[in-house]
Amino acid sequence: MRVLTSLIAWTVWFFAQAVGVSAVGADVKPPPGAAPLKLVYASTDAGALETSRWVFSDPTAWRVLKENDTSSLELTNQSNYKPLVRSPFNIALLSNLAVGSFTLEAELLQTSREYGHRDLCVFFGFKSPTEFYYLHLATAADNNAHNIFLVNKKPRAPVATETTKGVEWGQNIWHKVRIERRIEDGSVAVFFDDMKKPIMKARDQTFTKGLVGFGSFDDTGRFRNIRLYADKTDKARISFSASP
Repeated sequence: MRVLTSLIAWTVWFFAQAVGVSAVGADVKPPPGAAPLKLVYASTDAGALETSRWVFSDPTAWRVLKENDTSSLELTNQSNYKPLVRSPFNIALLSNLAVGSFTLEAELLQTSREYGHRDLCVFFGFKSPTEFYYLHLATAADNNAHNIFLVNKKPRAPVATETTKGVEWGQNIWHKVRIERRIEDGSVAVFFDDMKKPIMKARDQTFTKGLVGFGSFDDTGRFRNIRLYADKTDKARISFSASP
């Protein structure tokens, strides 16, 4: 019976991936390597990418772009936002959906020029504009780039225990990203294109629940096919203040 149940769950997940259909609230298994969690958000659902579903550090820097029956959330320019502590400027958070343990999948397209800190970010455990984690995916790694960072009422600090030398964004290339976060042991695993081998790992339990989202430190990009799996969700609201 367990085998049959597992087979059915995997069949549902595979079919959803193949045709772009989701079943938010259903018991759907994420890809191999992730714990059984429920699908709580899918950007392919009707209205899921509308800007009303997101909270931004600067709403004027974002738009929903529709191309060939596919929609993406696009960061078009630098946000008019000055963080209280050194951290990314461009932030879009999935509104009112705080999660603890989760698996987040998305496709990312970097649209800026090539340089060492060319980046896109994924935010999680977001409690306030001065309390959160973010994944910084960049062309080249150093103390301030291509790492998992903790912002805890002071400038961001790297917390990754394993990382790589950077990623190759290319031009007009969509990249698959997956983040697996488990609050029981504080683990974080990041996958980029290769969904079998993580490019980053971390272990930190400073924040165990918060909002998730996307953005960049100071570049531009697009985000699509977002799927968030979690064991449970809570309501949470965040507000940003524009720079003076």
